[in-house]
Amino acid sequence: MEGAAGPAGAAVELPPMVRDATVVPPPRPPSGRLPVTDLESYRALYEASVRDPGAYWAAVADELEWMSGWPATPAVTGNLADGFSYFPGATGNVSVNCVDRHARSHPDRLAVRWLGEDGAERSWTYAELLEQTARFARALSDLGVRRGEVVAIFLPNLLETFAAVHACFRIGAIYNVVFSGFSAQALADRIVDTGARVVVTADETFRRGRPVALKATLDSVLGQLPSVEHVVVVRRSGSPEVPMTAGRDVFWDELLARTAMLAEPVPVEANEPGFIIYTSGTSAKPKGLVHSGLGFMIGAYHNVKLSLDLGPDDVYWCTADVGWLTFPIFELVGATACGASMLACEGALDFPEPDRVYRVVAEHGVTKVFTAPTLLRMLARYGERWAQRHDLSSLQLVALVGEPLDAKTWHWVQDHVGHGRLEINNTYGQSETGSAWTSSIVGATPAKPGSCGLPLPGHAYAIVADDAADPGAAGRDGAGTVGQPVPTGTVGHLVLTAPFPTLFRSIWREPERYRTQYFSAFGPGSYASADAALEDPDGHVWVVGRVDGVINVAAHRLSTMEMESALLSLPGVAEAAVIGVDDPTKGQVPVGFVTLTADAAGSLDEAQLSQRLVEAIGPIARPKRIHLLSTMPRTRSGKIVRRLLRELVVEGDARGDVTGLEDPDVLAQLRHELPFPDPSAS
Repeated sequence: MEGAAGPAGAAVELPPMVRDATVVPPPRPPSGRLPVTDLESYRALYEASVRDPGAYWAAVADELEWMSGWPATPAVTGNLADGFSYFPGATGNVSVNCVDRHARSHPDRLAVRWLGEDGAERSWTYAELLEQTARFARALSDLGVRRGEVVAIFLPNLLETFAAVHACFRIGAIYNVVFSGFSAQALADRIVDTGARVVVTADETFRRGRPVALKATLDSVLGQLPSVEHVVVVRRSGSPEVPMTAGRDVFWDELLARTAMLAEPVPVEANEPGFIIYTSGTSAKPKGLVHSGLGFMIGAYHNVKLSLDLGPDDVYWCTADVGWLTFPIFELVGATACGASMLACEGALDFPEPDRVYRVVAEHGVTKVFTAPTLLRMLARYGERWAQRHDLSSLQLVALVGEPLDAKTWHWVQDHVGHGRLEINNTYGQSETGSAWTSSIVGATPAKPGSCGLPLPGHAYAIVADDAADPGAAGRDGAGTVGQPVPTGTVGHLVLTAPFPTLFRSIWREPERYRTQYFSAFGPGSYASADAALEDPDGHVWVVGRVDGVINVAAHRLSTMEMESALLSLPGVAEAAVIGVDDPTKGQVPVGFVTLTADAAGSLDEAQLSQRLVEAIGPIARPKRIHLLSTMPRTRSGKIVRRLLRELVVEGDARGDVTGLEDPDVLAQLRHELPFPDPSAS
């Protein structure tokens, strides 16, 4: 078996998914728009960027517009341990960079085309986006919103969502987008925490053909929200049944019609808060991650530029919901900063038929898509016949974030959707990092099916040992000391070792929690991601799951991604999830969950699936059980919620937060399909 060099030349056994991965060169030459053209120039730029990150990020920021204090000297002050600032004293405005400068140079260029689930369509040019943004910014000011105050945005993907967010940037307000699928209580918790005085919502939206009453959801908890003074309502459905309270509620169109003036952009310092994004809570209180406005924009612009290379002829679609940070990074801010022509879609991506994704690509000539691995696995599960119905020849690139991507799905998409011509770019990032900081660079660096690519310039990191007392802590060879780098090919704890502009700056109203949760495990100078990863001999980063998802079986550390990849390699397996449960003898043992493709029902059983894990990894990976399910619990962003699967098999019910589920009714189905919990597993 091939291995990587460890200490003193010792061989480190690579997991099969890493060992067997092939290097795939970009299918197209570089466009000439990017600062690198091949692997050699990438490596030179990366090394220079981590030697002097201030100079690197200043060069990126110099491509954007500033109002005063530019160039900032020094470019960066402080560090992770003590707090940091990028471009201190420099001022600018996010909306100017994302909207105004494109409206000046290309006023008639399509900014956003919105596609309703029911077939409705609307679009705005950059000139129209600017007019709506500036007018709504003035309306917010007239409602009393001041610099540094929070506006809650409880909207689905709509044109007005773009204007609402950039209006907040324009006047220096802080926005908090609340996922439109959240429960009333989850919405209330976030508004109480931020103290928002204005909430922007819609009358209704549609999902799977059914109306979702957003205004009614807000109304049901307004009695708990004494800070809210005004509610602005976008007419999506136009339902006359939506109640409006005089003096508090106003329709978006009526508010803008009575707003005569347009707001000028205010100068905002580079490190001032721009928005709050909440992580979903389980039993703990959700965390309000605070990102700087301009810092986030600089990093999102950089991320989109290198990972997507959007040009003037591209039609680009990010399939995420605006409530998840993927959408602000890769469309709302990052793609607008690049002047992209974008699609924004309402509703489920497999409704009314499983080919909605293909239909959108074909009808609108989409060239580049940003999505989640789970969407690709869903498409594969439905089978290639749906793809064969549509002309997908416009599609050049599919980029991804959210979960590890297995090689089987990578190849299925390349074979049946791209027909060998796609660039498939699997990336990795977190809400805290504000960007997908490992990625291929379009046209310049190769991919490996299953890996997260190479670290983007400007991001310094390490993979370190996390438990010296555990003989398996540093990976398969057991070497390492807490906080010290592990050998190439060895699973360890992924940490970031230097600040960059998109890294979040605090937790809203809980600065001490920020320090203790993220900067204590490996010392105050390292951001602890809580993700487990390895770096292969070619420098590709493989994120194999959460640290608490790495299963310790009889002192052997097994990654859930490795086991899931082994299951997914079997023909007929559509989706796979693996968790660890307690075991009195081995400490932990794996439990698997599998869904099958439509044509594989009855062709695989638990014994065959278990044997696949033994063959691919070894007897140590033999699972306690593998459950064959009809579906999986997923968020609307496409992630399988493994926590809920664990709760169902260990505790007998889902006890954590379920408000972000794509289909809450799935829990009743899973309760029926899963056995009552085994007392020995808890």
